Amino acid sequence: MSSFKEFKIKWGMAIDLDKCTGCGACMVACQAENNIAPQPDASNKLKSLNWLVVYELTNGKSFPEHEVAYLPRPCMQCGKPSCVSVCPVIATDKNEEGGIVSQVYPRCIGCRYCMASCPYHARYFNWFDPTWPEGMDKTLTPDVSVRPRGVVEKCSFCHHRFMQAKDKARVEGRDPNALNDGDYITSCTEACPNGAIVFGDVNNPAHKVHELVKSKYAFRLLERLGTDPQVYYLSRREWVRRLGDNYLENEKVKG
Repeated sequence: MSSFKEFKIKWGMAIDLDKCTGCGACMVACQAENNIAPQPDASNKLKSLNWLVVYELTNGKSFPEHEVAYLPRPCMQCGKPSCVSVCPVIATDKNEEGGIVSQVYPRCIGCRYCMASCPYHARYFNWFDPTWPEGMDKTLTPDVSVRPRGVVEKCSFCHHRFMQAKDKARVEGRDPNALNDGDYITSCTEACPNGAIVFGDVNNPAHKVHELVKSKYAFRLLERLGTDPQVYYLSRREWVRRLGDNYLENEKVKG
């Protein structure tokens, strides 16, 4: 696992699982925004490619006590990312202010060590040449590179939007390193119809996400592994928070 590096700005998410309905709008927005081509066989889960996946959780009880929750899973942008330390060509790194784990596609040799080391299964190997149905290539996002076959891909927190927000701040005469709340948001945040995803600088008290991550109902996936994720989840239901980590039956969770 790579060494810890502290950043003045730390972009993160707070996802309210009690608001998420599992509609999948975030997944569609992510694919459209980041030029993820339709898969030749989307039913083949061994070779599918989705930067953001929505998982279904259940409390394991039968009706009428049966409950369901939905958990969107982007890249966690870990503070101590295990993927960084195993990459032999430094194709992935965490050194930019904001704490986003980078993925440099021209460097990637497709060894997939990072995929094996990621405990969240947030990385995907591109098995196919990207192709779009006739006419759909005109809808590609111009600021996002199209990845070739043979490289590993992952969620980048829509990094191109981060660059656009900083450019806009410069044009307006503002400090690009002190963005206001809402200046930079991801496509999944923008597309969520229920407002379940809140994005911002978790270190900035002026950003809404700063307070949400301090809630007693906030938790992070597999937090006890020590990866220090920058994606937080919220739920008032204890069974949901228990599923966020491998808790034993006699263990208590916070909140």
